Amino acid sequence: MRYLASSSHDIRTNLAIETYLMTHADLTEPILYFYINSPCIIVGRYQNVVAEINQDYVKQQHIILTRRTSGGGAVYDDLGNVSFSFITKDDGDGFGNFKRFTAPVLNALHAMGATGATMSGRNDLLIDGKKFSGNAMHVENGRMFSHGTLMYDVDQSQIAKALTVPKDKLTSKGIKSVRSRVTNLKPYMAPEYQQLTIEEFRDTLAREILGVTDLKQAKTYQLDDEARAGIAELNQQYFKNWDWIYGQSPAFTIKQRRHFDAGTVEFQLNVDAGRIKTVTIYGDFFGAQPVDPVIDHLIGVKYERQAIATALAPLDLSQYFGNIDRDQLIDLLVAP
Repeated sequence: MRYLASSSHDIRTNLAIETYLMTHADLTEPILYFYINSPCIIVGRYQNVVAEINQDYVKQQHIILTRRTSGGGAVYDDLGNVSFSFITKDDGDGFGNFKRFTAPVLNALHAMGATGATMSGRNDLLIDGKKFSGNAMHVENGRMFSHGTLMYDVDQSQIAKALTVPKDKLTSKGIKSVRSRVTNLKPYMAPEYQQLTIEEFRDTLAREILGVTDLKQAKTYQLDDEARAGIAELNQQYFKNWDWIYGQSPAFTIKQRRHFDAGTVEFQLNVDAGRIKTVTIYGDFFGAQPVDPVIDHLIGVKYERQAIATALAPLDLSQYFGNIDRDQLIDLLVAP
């Protein structure tokens, strides 16, 4: 088995590396790939982004958002988490066999003192009844990867804030995440492993899995210039691409209602592939003109604040909604 640890903390680059390795690397031997991410949210391939995240909070906190190629639920990562990936040929006994790929990780954690770590259900790793790792897979053209998270010292207060969406406003056809009680591994490790930096935690795991006392003894996989160019291309094509992140979202209906001093406004939107398909406007506001031009300007627009603000910029919204502030109306349209 060969080993690669990413030097990037950008989840989009790290996923692009993983995708490149699966599609282009020589997989005569499997590759063990580790990466550490700055604060980010990764939604599963078949999920609705709007239904999974608190968009305002994510934007305020500068949390990177992307979509991975594997299925499963939404994940919050930060610099207290290590992600691992086993990249290999699909020999017919890999896809869906999470035990095969999590067993080396569990053995490594047991060796570090977390003896209560176990696999539960289809693809989760638990300790003390709480989840510290979610796992997912992707297979394509006879190749596959199985990847997962390892919460060592994640800021758990961010998880609920970033992934909480009011349930009464949005109806989605996407696959919803199953929220579980989560925990960090750090308190369950042997004392000598409780004060590690995240890089030290990663390196200790790697040594245990690879069966070496020093990573200099490990076979490594090197990224050459051709690989780096391919990774950059994949990054732009997928993981930094609005159409991949939002446009892959299943259709959903969202209802936003608010009472202003000048009257109540309610928007009902149907959104498909990340763009507004239909708009209905209700309320008891007083406008001098029918709202049809507002609807016309919103059809086909990306369901995000800047795109909506740009689309409505040519209109004097007071003509349609009376004395209601423009920014407040736009906020209402995209409120979580």
